[in-house]
Parts: sequence; C-alpha cells; structure tokens
Amino acid sequence: MRKLILFIICVLVGIHGYAGMARFSTAGFYELPNTGREAYSLNQAWRFWKGEADGTPYAVDYDDTDWEVVSVPHGLEYLPVEASGCANYQGVAWYRKHFTPADSLKGKQLFVHFEGIMGKSEVYVNGSLVKKHYGGYLPVIVDLSTLLKFGEENVIAVKADNSDDPTYPVGKEQSMLDFTYFGGIYRDCWLVAHNDVFITNANYENEVAGGGLFVSYDKVSEAQATVNLKAHVRNASGKNCRVTVCFALKTPQGKVVKETEKKLSLKNGKAAHTTASMVVGSPSLWSPESPYLYHLDILVKDASGRVIDGYRQRIGIRSIEFKKTEGLWLNGKPYKGKIMGTNRHQDFAVLGNALPNSLQWRDAKKLRDAGLKVIRTHYVIDPAFMDACDELGLFALVEVPGWQFWNKEPIFAERIYSDIRNMIRIHRNHASLFFWEPILNETHYPETFAKRALEICGEEYPYPYSIAACDHGAAGDQYYDLLLRPIESKLRSDKTYFIREWGDNVDDWNAQNSDSRVARGWGEVPMLLQAEHYANPSYQKDFPILCYESICQKPAQIVGACFWHSFDHQRGYHADPFYGGIMDAFRQPKTSYYMFMSQREPVKSDLQADNGPMVYIAHELTPFSPEDITVYSNCDEVRLTVFKGGKTYTYKKDPNHKGMPSSIIKFADAFHFMEWKAKARAGKQNDAYLLAEGLMDGKVVATHKRYPAGQADHIRLRLDDEGLRLEADGSDVVTVIAEVVDKRGTVKRLNNSIIRFTVEGEGRLLGGDVACVNPMPVVWGSAPALIQATGRAGKIKVTAALEVPGEARPLEGTLEFESIPTDCRQIADETEMAEVGKLKQTDDRKTSASELEKENARLRKELNQLKVKEVEKQQTQFGVGIND
Repeated sequence: MRKLILFIICVLVGIHGYAGMARFSTAGFYELPNTGREAYSLNQAWRFWKGEADGTPYAVDYDDTDWEVVSVPHGLEYLPVEASGCANYQGVAWYRKHFTPADSLKGKQLFVHFEGIMGKSEVYVNGSLVKKHYGGYLPVIVDLSTLLKFGEENVIAVKADNSDDPTYPVGKEQSMLDFTYFGGIYRDCWLVAHNDVFITNANYENEVAGGGLFVSYDKVSEAQATVNLKAHVRNASGKNCRVTVCFALKTPQGKVVKETEKKLSLKNGKAAHTTASMVVGSPSLWSPESPYLYHLDILVKDASGRVIDGYRQRIGIRSIEFKKTEGLWLNGKPYKGKIMGTNRHQDFAVLGNALPNSLQWRDAKKLRDAGLKVIRTHYVIDPAFMDACDELGLFALVEVPGWQFWNKEPIFAERIYSDIRNMIRIHRNHASLFFWEPILNETHYPETFAKRALEICGEEYPYPYSIAACDHGAAGDQYYDLLLRPIESKLRSDKTYFIREWGDNVDDWNAQNSDSRVARGWGEVPMLLQAEHYANPSYQKDFPILCYESICQKPAQIVGACFWHSFDHQRGYHADPFYGGIMDAFRQPKTSYYMFMSQREPVKSDLQADNGPMVYIAHELTPFSPEDITVYSNCDEVRLTVFKGGKTYTYKKDPNHKGMPSSIIKFADAFHFMEWKAKARAGKQNDAYLLAEGLMDGKVVATHKRYPAGQADHIRLRLDDEGLRLEADGSDVVTVIAEVVDKRGTVKRLNNSIIRFTVEGEGRLLGGDVACVNPMPVVWGSAPALIQATGRAGKIKVTAALEVPGEARPLEGTLEFESIPTDCRQIADETEMAEVGKLKQTDDRKTSASELEKENARLRKELNQLKVKEVEKQQTQFGVGIND
C-alpha cells in the first residue's frame, strides 16, 4: 500500500514563480490567498510505459510496479542532439498517477488541467473513460468533482498517442513534416480546487466569446482607456444564490487604480455572465518598449460578503491597429520603424517539447535580450511562454496548428474550428497577443475555410483590437485586412502586411545547403557568414535577397517581419536538424545572435531583458580567423584598439542611413596572426588584445575586450539560468555549461575534448549515454548538460572532467549551487518521487532490425524522397525562399 499523499504547502501562498522575476500562471490564473481556490501540481510521480500495455492499464488495480516513474513535463524519451528524420518514437504511451485526496478537498469542485498531451489522448479516472481529446497543443480538462474516492487510493490513467492521424490538425504525417511531434504529457498538469460557486474555465465551458474571465479594451490612448470585463460564474451549490462579482485593478505594488462590482443571480446548476467596465485615466500602456502589467483581481462574494472564489490576472492595456498603407499603430500612435522578431518551435535539445516553465521563460528572455519584439509561435504555445512574453515585452503571433495539409473529411475542419476557438479562449487576455493566424500555414484549403476561420475569430473576440491574418496568395485572403508573406510588387492599398518568414536560403529542398544554416560547431567563418546573410549579404550583391537591411527599407505598409528561425531544432521529413538558428538547440549563441542584438535601441530602459548600448567583437583571434575584424554595436561610434598602445580604428554611424538600425562594422585588414605571434614570443601576452569601445555623444557607454586563447588550463562551469534559480519541484531544469579555458579564462574554441559529467546532491543529469550527451564532446569550446531538480531543495554539485585525462591536460571543474524550495503545492508520494529518473525500460530504438524490416525501411525512404517534392512545391508556391 502506497503512503498517503504528502501535500507540500508553500510558505508563499499566491503567485507561482521566482522572486522579483518570472511569474507563471497555474491553469490560466494567478492564485490569491483566502479565496477558497487552490492549485496543486500533479507533475510528480507518474508511472510511465512507452508502448502498448498488456491488459487494462487504466484499471485501478493494474500492476504498474515495473513501470518507470517520471515527472511531467515529459516527452516519452531523451534524444540525441542530432535526432531529426523521425528518430523520435511515435505510438502509444501510458501514464498512471496514484494519489489519495486529502480530506480538506471534500466538498470542493475539483478539475484536473493538463496543459498539453501530444496527439490523441484518453483520460481515465478510477477505471472509467472520462475524456477523449484530439490535438496536442490545447488543454485537456476533466471534472473530477464526483469521480474521486476519499480515504482510498485513486488512479488517473492517460493514454497518449502521437502517431500519424489525418483526422485532426496538424494531420500531416511526421515523415513529411518540417518539425517534430514528439509526445507525452509534455506540459504541466494541475489539480484545481475551489468552492461550488466559482468562476469557470473558458476552455472547459465552450461558451462563444465567454467562459471564465474576458478582458478587452476600447478607446485606448495616453489620456484614458476603457477596460471591459466579462466574467462567467457557475453555481453548483444545490440551491439558487445571489453573488457579487468584484473587480479591482491594481498596480504591481498593490495600489488600487479602479474598482467596480456587479450583482449576479444564479440558478442552481446554471452559469451566467456579468459585464462591467472601467475607465482608467492616464493609463500605463503596455508596449514592447515598456511592458507594464496591471494586476486585475476578481473576487466572488456570497450574500454575507464572504469571498467564495477569486484569482488574479495580469493584464496590459494596449491597442493594436493595422491601418493599411499607414502600417502599425500602437496605443493610438504610428509605430516607429519595423517590429522585428523570429519564429520559434518549442523543442529543446535532449528534452524534445517537454520544457519546464523556467526554460520557456529563458527562451523568451534570450530572444528579448537580442532586441527582438515579436515571436511567431506556429501553434498554441505553452502558457508559461505567453506569461513570459507579457512580462518581457514580446508580442506573440499565435497560430492554429497546421502545415501543408488539408483533409476533405468534415471532421478535420470541425476540429480546426474548435482549435481556433480554444486558441483564442486560452490566450485572449494576454497583453502580448499581437494577432491570430487562424488559417493553416502554406496549405491549399478551400476558400470557405478561410472565410469561416475569420468569422470564428470575430465571434470569439467581438471587440476592438482583435486581428486575424492570412497567407498572401492563399485562398480567401481577400477577406483578411492583414496578409502574411508579401511580395512587394503585389502590395494592395487596402491591406497591411507582415512578413511571417525570411532569411532561409536553401539551394534546393532535398540537399538544403544554405548560408543561413550553420551549426555552431562549424566555427568562426561560417557563423560570420550566417550573420552577414541575415543582415545584408554584400557577397551576394548579384543575387539580392530579403534581409534585415532590405526589410527596413520597405514601406510602412509592411509593418515588420519574423526571421526563420530562432533556435536550431529537430525535423521530421529531413535527416538534418535545422541549423539556421541564432542559437543552437541548447540555446548557446552563435555570432548572428550578437548581430541581432546590435539592432536594439541604444537607450537603457527598465526592461527585465538586457537592453541599452552594446558592443561585441566577433573575432576569435585564432590562426584561422579573418584579417578583417567584425564588430557589432548599436552605438553612434565604435573605437577599436589593436594591442595595448597599438593602432586604433574608428567607425561612425551614418545618421542618414535608411536601412537596418546598425550596419555590420568591419575594420579591414586589421588582424595579422604573425603580429600576434611576435607579441607572444616577446612575452607581451597581456598587451595583445582587442578592445572595442562603443560611444554615444562622445562618451564610452559599452566595452568589449578579447584576448587570444592560450593553452587549455582548466574546465570552467557556469549556470545558463538567466537569473532564474532552479526550483526544487522535481521537474525544473537548468543548463550547465562546461567550457575549456586558459589561465586568463578565455574560452579555447579550437578544442575537441570530450567531457563526462557527474552530479551529486539534489539534482540529476538528464539524457546521459541514452541520448549521447554524457560523455559530451566539446563544441566550439563548450559542452552543455541539463540538470533536473529533485523534489527537495538543497545543494547540487556538478563535476566536469575530461573523458581521457592526463598530467598535462586540464583538471576537472566543479560547480556548486542550490535549488530553492518550490512555492507550489504538490500532490506526490515521497517514495515514488525518489524513483523519478531511474530508467526501467530499455531504449527500443536500439533494437536490431530484421532483413525484411531493413528492406521496408529502404523502400519507405525512397517513397519519402518522392513525397518531399510535394513539400518543395508548396513551400515555393507560398513564397518560402522568394527573395523579393
């Protein structure tokens, strides 16, 4: 008999997150104390089986003692960094959660909220099927209120199947897909408990333009703004009742800005909406440059004035308008310049799609650090990423899942329409919402679909500042005011345009060689060429392409663009990963990252993200480095010093330049290896450096100094955590970077060592030899490792040592840090939590294949090569790779 459930109650009851930084919602809300509403994490101690399970794995008494114990988010398996071409598992997987509910939950309304289960799923509670769901990007919510048994063990069983299925979006088989499905319960799972009169969940209720809390805006300006409120309250108390719904708009410091309340009569077993509005004078408006978030508290009080439900939403008051040839207007004013951003797939090295909230936030932070202001998400994204966008000043272009696939069977369209509605319901209150993309990407669908998709957007968001976009040239684009992927010669005066993808430059859709696709390990010159390709490739002057420079020269009618792509990522139909990211799959920056960073505004602000003036020397001072020294900076002037007391070069920005904000700076013929060799031979290593100084108004505001790397001396470890400490919730993950450095601490880029990691204390290494990441080869000077927290806060010691050490080779490096207590309640068995991460199943991808299976695989590969031609055809038809 398992132990009774241990409820770990946080000291801080309220918002789940990290002190002073990231704030993550739980099942779509931020908890307030003393409201009767509580959120519990169900992430820990799920029993897991990859594959079909014998017998009745949904039954309460099913024997799962041989199953692996895992935490969610969980992605079925850990994969090598190079795992494209359908290397991931597709098929059925089972999860089982055992728990005994605490007596304090008796009489409560109880909902289990899965933020995401990939593919088609079935949810069983105590042996009974209670929910079927089709699609991997929207929540799956189950009412447990009458299903749980108190005083005994309960079991929630989930069957997750990520195999190909054309009846629901995405629909396209993974072998022809340009990203990877992965699988599993790959987002958070919550148990939400509240009283029997409560604010509903919009995704559960299925009310058009309703359910839950709906916040919209009107007449937004610096002088005032109207905040419209709509709340949906359900009565399951067994009797009719009257309640008061109270709204309080507050500053982040807790000062009340506006308050209002509404009376509401509720019949037993029924739900009703109430509406209210607030006129806010001199509002602090949300924008990418100043992402101000108000706290909106909603409370439900009974007839005696007692609070019986409530929670908090963070909202940003803003208006977004696309005014045809005038372009983007934000908060009642024309937006200056282009709003530039990137596309993002959600997978991470080793983990696949199963990112904890902290990695979602770090992704957003790294992209905002680079000066990017909009993210195209490709499907309905993790709520934590949307929370991060709100907080960091990133617009999010949210899409319904779909790519190059249409099924004529009616069920397919019906499920897309459902996805559109629920996409809007889950993200409609976010300040960062830029516009919806409800159509299927690069797809030949009927015109009636495009028209109906737009109608649904209007039905679900019938208020100002809601915009939907369609691919330029796709069926039904005449119904949309905002079009994507324009060809300039075909701009129409009654439309506004946004470039959804640019920057990729493949030679053909089979080999896919490109100067935009550069693995970090290929070194200095390829990465410099990638950066120049994205910026303004002068070396391609006879073949002009769409780039940062040319986009910035386009008319205001083209409001901005998202380049392809932010991170290296795995793919389905192609054997190679996509290497076009400005960071690799572990989020380690390439040279192009700093080029993008140099395009941000040089004025320091109070953004959480890195901002203000910067200068970066993109030169490694190796014998193989270019003679020209490249520098990226957003300053008015850059001064480069070569050697102490040596030659000084100066660059001044052209104030009349009409293209990208900051051109690439090249100091020609400034590096000669033999001069550096002479300094070293003369014992003047400390004088041999490059110093770049960025100046504004004649004053130095940013500096960057580089020395050539000497002999490898030791291994240095650092946390790549963006200031977010590892949380001891059993699921959180942080990246640790091991770097081979010389005595001065300069990274030895030209190094091919192999490093083995060991972890002690309250952490565990993810992937290991199963994913070919331990030992880990050094790539361009560094080797990353993913460390997951246990369920207990405490010290963690990570050691990195050479796989083959020697007396004259660097000694091992160590890093000690501590995980912090989680501020989130958990429902987990301590004994089972201790079993998390202990592998009990073999990696079935490594089993040997029969000769027949090998021949079938060969034939499938040939067939896939033929199908790739159709992928190429659609990408060409929808403008991918067009250089106008």
